[in-house]
Formats: sequence, structure tokens, C-alpha cells
Amino acid sequence: MIKVGIVGGTGYTGVELLRLLAGHAHVKLHAITSRADAGTAVSQMFPSLRGHVDLNFTHPDEAHLEQCDVVFFATPNGIAMQQARALLDAGVRVIDLAADFRIKDIAEWEKWYGMAHACPDLVAEAVYGLPEVNRAQIKGARLIANPGCYPTAVQLGFLPLLEAGVVDVASLIADSKSGVSGAGRKAEVHSLFSEAGDNFKAYGVAGHRHLPEIKQGLARASNAPVGLTFVPHLTPLIRGIHATLYARLTKDVDLQALFEQRFVNEKFVDVLPQGGMPETRSVRGSNTCRIAVHRPQGGDTVVVLSVIDNLVKGAAGQAVQNMNIMFDFPEASGIGMIPLLP
Repeated sequence: MIKVGIVGGTGYTGVELLRLLAGHAHVKLHAITSRADAGTAVSQMFPSLRGHVDLNFTHPDEAHLEQCDVVFFATPNGIAMQQARALLDAGVRVIDLAADFRIKDIAEWEKWYGMAHACPDLVAEAVYGLPEVNRAQIKGARLIANPGCYPTAVQLGFLPLLEAGVVDVASLIADSKSGVSGAGRKAEVHSLFSEAGDNFKAYGVAGHRHLPEIKQGLARASNAPVGLTFVPHLTPLIRGIHATLYARLTKDVDLQALFEQRFVNEKFVDVLPQGGMPETRSVRGSNTCRIAVHRPQGGDTVVVLSVIDNLVKGAAGQAVQNMNIMFDFPEASGIGMIPLLP
């Protein structure tokens, strides 16, 4: 049994972490912090957790997070980098669900996130928490940079093609859609029901902050720089990421076999049979990424369809998966849920 702390437990990612960790057989929740809501019962803010989480939100100064075995940061960008060093020095492992430690190029990170990095030396140490790529490194890590939601869906979809060297890496396209929960729980006009409901739109076409994270991961997979056009869209869904990925084949290959072989031992990646069309609702509430690969009209374009729940495999579920690997728990502990339908 390990002691777990959560910094920033009042957003959608925070409550999803609470839902998953409350049912985890090897976890004891030690503290959930919030400056604004200190003293408020977690179950008062989130009635779905009544009978499962019997804690109040704690002010960060009173949480004694140094007593934890691992601390999750479910906070806005720029918070974890201010607090991670003290926790690491106290022997606490840290999993950051924001972007503070994802991008190794500090100048690139500062350009996209608009602030100076507080601890660039820790960025070099941090392990990128995509288990399907970095499982061995995650196991011994002190500091995990949990991947973003778009980057998870896009990288998992492209990985088999890039690792096998069968596509032109200079002309990749990721046409991706997200539900509104990806924008967080804060009140903003664009995510109001009257704005997002019955509507569909692209955003960040000129450049999105997940672009350098995705390109970094794809470059590692291909051992070469990649050219990627990434266009995100907002859809009238609560949960879900759907990434439609395009690449030009440079070698004739059995695509179905390539994907099935790459993910044969990955519990949380499901390659559908040939001709499959994964739907976001087929992964809702689960830690699963469902993938299908197509070659329209037998041409030289490969189309990969990749779907995840942005709050689970795209955030909290993947963070728990990383924790399980770090502490040598069964990898599916606490995250083996069957997707919800309808």
C-alpha cells in the first residue's frame, strides 16, 4: 500500500484521478490540495465520490505531501515545476499531468508555453510517460511527464509506421478532434454549452502547443526529424479524442499485421480487425486506445484511426498506468474498467 497525494484535485483531471485511485487496491489517498476550496469535503464538490473518498480538500501548505510515496500534479502548466524539486529531494516520486516536463528543448517549451522554465535540469531527468514506448525507463523514474491527450492518440497511431520505416516522415498529417472536457473545468465562453453544443470547429491551425510534443515523440520513433501538419478540432462531446492520421507509404507492407504485431502485448491498445472504424464512445471511461488502419483503394496513402478517452488514457488513466509501472503493481490495477455504453 502506498500513500498518494494529488495537487489540484478540483478539475476534470483531478476528479478522474480520484475516481480511479479510490478503487485502487494498492493506494491510500493521503491528501488532495486546493487553495480556494480547502476544508470543503471532496464528496460535496463531487457527489459521485460519496462513499468512496472521505477526505476534505487541504491547503497545500498543510498537506504534508513529503509524507507521500507519489504525488500527482493535476494543475495548470507552470505549477509542478515550482514544487517538484522539494518533493523529489524528500524521496517522493512525481507524476505531472501538465506539460512542464514533456518537451526536452527548453527554448521550444518556453516559446510555446510563454514562461521561463523553473528547473530545466529536471526536464533532462524526466521520463516521458508513454508506457507503450518507455516502459523500462518509467519503472525506475523519479519524475514522469505524463503525455497530453492529443499526443497520446497521435503517437500511438503513427508509431508502428515510423518504427518500421515504411512511410514518408516529411509529410505526416494529424486531423484530430476533442471533446470539450479537454479544455478543463474553468469557465470560458468557448466551452459554454450554447457555444460548443451543436457546433464543430477547428482551432490552433497556425500552431498548437501539443505540436512540439508530438513531433518530439515521432522523431524518436523514426530516428529522424518529422514534418507534421496537426489540426485540432473542438466537437460537441464531453469526452473523447478521435485522430485521423495520414501518411504516404514508401514500402509495400501488410499494415494490419504490422499494427497487430506492434501492440500484441499492450493491454491498453486494441487494434481492430481489418476495415474497423473505432468510435469515441467505444472507449468512454476506459484507459483503452482503439486503432484501425486502412489503405484506401490500395493506394500509397495509409489512414490510421485512433480513439481514446481524453480524461483517461489521455490524462488520469495513463498517469495511474505509469504509477503502477513505477511501483511494480499489476499494470491494469485501478484502470481495467470496461468502457461505458451508451
